[in-house]
Amino acid sequence: MNTETAIKTMLYLLVTVILFHLCIMLKIVSYEITWGGRLKNDFEMYVFETISVIINLFLITTLLIKGKYLRAFISIKIVNITLWIFFILFGLNTIGNILAKTYFEKFFSLLTLTFSILIWIILRKEKKRTHKTGFN
Repeated sequence: MNTETAIKTMLYLLVTVILFHLCIMLKIVSYEITWGGRLKNDFEMYVFETISVIINLFLITTLLIKGKYLRAFISIKIVNITLWIFFILFGLNTIGNILAKTYFEKFFSLLTLTFSILIWIILRKEKKRTHKTGFN
């Protein structure tokens, strides 16, 4: 998979994740099955879900800059550092989801693992391919 495909895949998945968080905020999906069952009331749910949506929007913006869909207003070095941080966070979150109590949250380990793999693909250095012929 190339970088462009990985970025587009991440963007589609992140939009889906944001829609899921909005469904929780609209109480279409119960918040009791998320966040390890630690949320105690609607206020906590709104705080956690709002933060989640903001973080996902930040990651989308970072990916849009990396994919050159959005004009860079921060350096590509900062974009790459940000993506490395997300790579580490998704890796740790994968472990946390695997160890979760509910199967619903265990299922999300597949998503966070997929995010880790996609970010790895996005960050890896593209090897310059040169076609050698006898005429070089």
